[in-house]
Amino acid sequence: MKKDLPINIVEDISIAVVLENSTPDSKSWTVYLINEKNVDLTNVIVSSRGYGEKDGREVKTSTLRHFLGDISAKSSVQIEIIDTQVFGLTNEYWLSYYVDNTIFDKKYIFFPESIVDENLSKVPLVNKPGVIIGGNN
Repeated sequence: MKKDLPINIVEDISIAVVLENSTPDSKSWTVYLINEKNVDLTNVIVSSRGYGEKDGREVKTSTLRHFLGDISAKSSVQIEIIDTQVFGLTNEYWLSYYVDNTIFDKKYIFFPESIVDENLSKVPLVNKPGVIIGGNN
């Protein structure tokens, strides 16, 4: 049964919220999938949703599903543009992909208020500042 299924560990794959542009009045952000593996990913699907509490009431965003197709080794691809209004929510990204004929999946969670200037670092393969989850874990 479930205990008999192999545990397919996701490594060298990250999700990053990247600062694309910044002016004194606004910032624009984009979510990227970063493939630092030496192999291509096939049939890549990412679902995204936000949830939490805002102004004292429960809030849920729509669930969006993004079919990204095949992603080359050592590359990045844009998943979606993200609005700063959801940074106060938990933002969840569920990734599924194949390497050869083996399926892998992993959930990446950006907690409320984690996408802030203090948490920015250089995102590999995108070479812009962002908040990144994943990599070798």
